Amino acid sequence: MPPHGESSGNGYGMPRPIRLWLPVVISVMIQVPAVAVLAWPGRGRFDHFDMMRGPGPLPDFERPGLALAGWFLAVGLALIGPLALIGARRFPGPVVAVVAVAAGSFTLVRPEIGVPYIALILAIVLGIVRGVRVWVYGSVAAAWVLVLGLAAAFGVGLHPLRIAGTTLALAVFMGIGEAIRSRRERFAELRRTLDARRMSAEQQERVRIARELHDVFAHSLSQINVQAGVGLHLIESQPEQAAQALASIKSTSKTALEEVRLVLGILRSGNEPGTAPLTPEPDLASLPALVETFRAQKLEVTLVDALEARSGDTEAEMPAATQLALYRICQEALTNVLRHARAGEASVVLASQNSDYLLTVTDDGLAPAWPLTSGGGLLGMRERAELLGGSLQVLRSARGGVQIAARIPMRRGER
Repeated sequence: MPPHGESSGNGYGMPRPIRLWLPVVISVMIQVPAVAVLAWPGRGRFDHFDMMRGPGPLPDFERPGLALAGWFLAVGLALIGPLALIGARRFPGPVVAVVAVAAGSFTLVRPEIGVPYIALILAIVLGIVRGVRVWVYGSVAAAWVLVLGLAAAFGVGLHPLRIAGTTLALAVFMGIGEAIRSRRERFAELRRTLDARRMSAEQQERVRIARELHDVFAHSLSQINVQAGVGLHLIESQPEQAAQALASIKSTSKTALEEVRLVLGILRSGNEPGTAPLTPEPDLASLPALVETFRAQKLEVTLVDALEARSGDTEAEMPAATQLALYRICQEALTNVLRHARAGEASVVLASQNSDYLLTVTDDGLAPAWPLTSGGGLLGMRERAELLGGSLQVLRSARGGVQIAARIPMRRGER
């Protein structure tokens, strides 16, 4: 992993090899040739010994070969910084310290050469961006103070304006590094926020799909299980009743497959424009057919629809999401009655009350242990109601069983 929080891959619009080698190439191409030219023998004083000795020309015969040695020393110090930048990604802190020492040594050895130490500038900016502020501030400050102290001790002439300008330049480039790092942190935070929102949306979609599949399978498989038991029980004594059970299994499984294909079709199509499910989602017009499937399993279900006729304006005005939620809540409630309540009768009442749609499902089954645990079915029904701004209550029924009461508010135009 990249050290000190540096992004991996092609972050920030630049591939990793370029981010590694570009500072090295820049500092080598600018810094080393300039020092090699300006430090060449014959272009002024040759080394710090000459500066300690004072101004004035040197005789040609004095210290033979020392000028060329000073040139190699200056070029070597100019080359140390760029070479150290090769390890800036893995060891940004020590690299800043090495480059700062090299830059300070170069200033003491050849103070007459005013070429900026480009490698130090890049090391400062990259070090701050990569999060090693302590290394940057500590190394640069210590190296600069040490240079000033040694210059004063050995009489190396550094002009006050150069000292002030160098100090200001170091502060400016530290500020640039802080600005770049701050900008990166803002982008990283924005990216994390967007990722969290996307994951939240994906999680919500997964919950919605799981809820749909749960409703389809819980209802259909419960009916298939009951009808299969009836068929096996009556296959010898009452073949006609067994045949009816098999026909019911066939019809229920077909409906379940169609609804599963619908959910999978929505998954495949995603949010692409122009795509639509191959079959319509269930709505309140399908309630009578739903009730009939339970009646076929010996559960007497009474449906009372106090709303206007489905062929009137109410169905057109009621949102499809509301109709689907009410249908699924009714389906899940009747499935729970069939599977758990051991009830003989159940009633479904659909009405409007106080600007709400009200759906109640009541059974006369055995009184369950109270309070009821919020299993997958109850949780799914409650989530469907709450997603539309409504609520769901689970109450004791006066008939001995359970009453499910779901409220979903009407929209302004429906009232």
